Amino acid sequence: MNLKVPWIFFGCAAATISALLAEQTESSKALGQIKALIGNWSGTFQWTGGRNDNGSMNATYYVTGNGSAVVENLMNESTPVMTSVYHLDGPDLRMTHFCGAQNQPRLKARRIDLEHGAIDFDFVDATNLRSPDAPHVHGLEIRLIDPNHLTLTFLFQSGSVESREEINLKRTEAKPS
Repeated sequence: MNLKVPWIFFGCAAATISALLAEQTESSKALGQIKALIGNWSGTFQWTGGRNDNGSMNATYYVTGNGSAVVENLMNESTPVMTSVYHLDGPDLRMTHFCGAQNQPRLKARRIDLEHGAIDFDFVDATNLRSPDAPHVHGLEIRLIDPNHLTLTFLFQSGSVESREEINLKRTEAKPS
C-alpha cells in the first residue's frame, strides 16, 4: 500500500510545532531569568489602593525539584509571610502563591517581554479560597530591572476592593545553584 501525504499537512504540522516551541522557549527563558534570582534580597514594600501600609521586606530565592522550579520566600524580618513557586506547565510559565491570606492562587504568565524585563501573570484559580470575594492575589507583575534589582507588584482583590503591593528588592547575596 502506497500512502501519499499532502505536503500541506507537513507544512501545517511544522508551523504548529514551531509555534509551540517558540512559546515554550519564551516560558523557558523567563523561568531561566527567575532562576538567576537565587540568593538573598532586601528592600521595601508599599501597599496602595484599598490597603495602605509600608515597611521592609526580605526575600530568598532557591531552585528545587531537580531544577524544575524556583521558590520565592518573602519575609518580614526573618519570618516568611508569602511563598511563591514558579515552574513550567507544558508551554506555560505558572506560579502558585502561598498567600498570607491562607489561600493558594494559581497564576499563568500572560505576557513575557524579557527584552524589557517584564513578566505578567493573571489569575487562573485558587485552592482554599472561601468564596470568590475572599481576599486573594489575582495578578503579579515582575520587573527584572537588572541582575541586582527587582520589583514585584502583587495585585490583590478583596470583594470589589483592589490593592497593589509593590515590593522593591536589591540583591544582598548570591548563592550558587
